[in-house]
This record gives sequence, structure tokens and C-alpha cells, in this order.
Amino acid sequence: MKKGCFITFEGADGCGKTTQSKLVQEYLENFGYEVIWTREPGAKGLGQNIRELLLHYDGEVAPMCEAFLFLADRAQHIEHLIKPAVNAGKIVVCDRHTDSTIAYQGYGRGEDIKQLKYLNSLATGDIKPDLTFVFDVSTEVAQKRVGDEKDRMESAGMEFHKKVRYGYLEIAKQEPDRVKVIDANNGIDKVFEDTKRVLNNFLSSL
Repeated sequence: MKKGCFITFEGADGCGKTTQSKLVQEYLENFGYEVIWTREPGAKGLGQNIRELLLHYDGEVAPMCEAFLFLADRAQHIEHLIKPAVNAGKIVVCDRHTDSTIAYQGYGRGEDIKQLKYLNSLATGDIKPDLTFVFDVSTEVAQKRVGDEKDRMESAGMEFHKKVRYGYLEIAKQEPDRVKVIDANNGIDKVFEDTKRVLNNFLSSL
């Protein structure tokens, strides 16, 4: 590939996106692509410290403070990992990105979505994913998958996570060319087959 691409994996906690992103990384590498797997928050270095604050801080966190911490991590991530890798012809597979901020802080926390989109644009320098998977699963199933040991975001409650799920589906409706919804209520193998079908169509268009 002369120019790389940027693929993101999104969905509510417990949707299986991390598992699928790792499977896609392995799948692409088997075809000879140079792939970098990463995540938000906390890709490496400074981001790891921000991740610890976001997921495990035990005090009150104002919604916009939470959003700005995610955005700070994203700005560092874009500049030092994503942009250089894509420019070098690599495929970046990223577990969460800008859509998480819209779904969680926008639809979930109730912050101004238009404002969050503007802040996302600032943090990323207007770099957008070429393809985004949203793994959609019922909130009840997702919460069972997460289990009893939850981080700060996972512990936000059922109503919050229902809003997050709704937010992701709204994002997919607004950007159908970029965002592809995968039914994640099925088993891992079936979800991966559906994911590969979309991925192969995307790669054939490059």
C-alpha cells in the first residue's frame, strides 16, 4: 500500500470490539499488510497515564473534564502514532476513537454534541477514520459480558449505557459510508465473519 488507512472499532463496553480488532489485525497480517494495533485512551507513554485517570480515578469527574482528558489523549495519539503510521503506508487498527466521545460524553453524559465534534476536529487535525465498525449488542447482554469487576466507565449504570448504544446507532445513521454496524449479539466466529465481509469490501475499493 502506497498510502495506509485508519480503521476504528467502536461500541458499548462488552460489545466485543477489542476481540474483533485483534482478530482483524491477525487476519490482515496474514495477507502481508503491515498493521499497528492501538487503543484509546492509553496507546503508550503519556496516554497510559491519562487512561489510568479516566478509568480508575475514584473521585468525582466533571463530564467536560472527562471529555477533555479523552481529547488530550487523542491529540497525542494522532500526532505521535496514527498519522505517522498511515503516512508510512501501514494499516492502523484502533480500539475506540472520536465516535466514543460522541457516544459516551455526548449521548451518554448529555454534553453538547456539536461542541464535541468541533473539539474532536481540533484534537485530530481533521483526520478521520477511513472505516469504522460499530459492534451493536443489547445493553443487557453487554453488561453481563463485562462481569462484576467494572472500571469507572463500565460502572456508569444501565440507563447510561442504553444512551451510549443509541448514540452509536445514530452516528451510523448519519455516516453510513464510513460507519458499518455489526450485530454483536452472535458468537465471536459469526461476528468475525460479518466483520471480514465488510473489511474485504473496503480493502477491494482501495
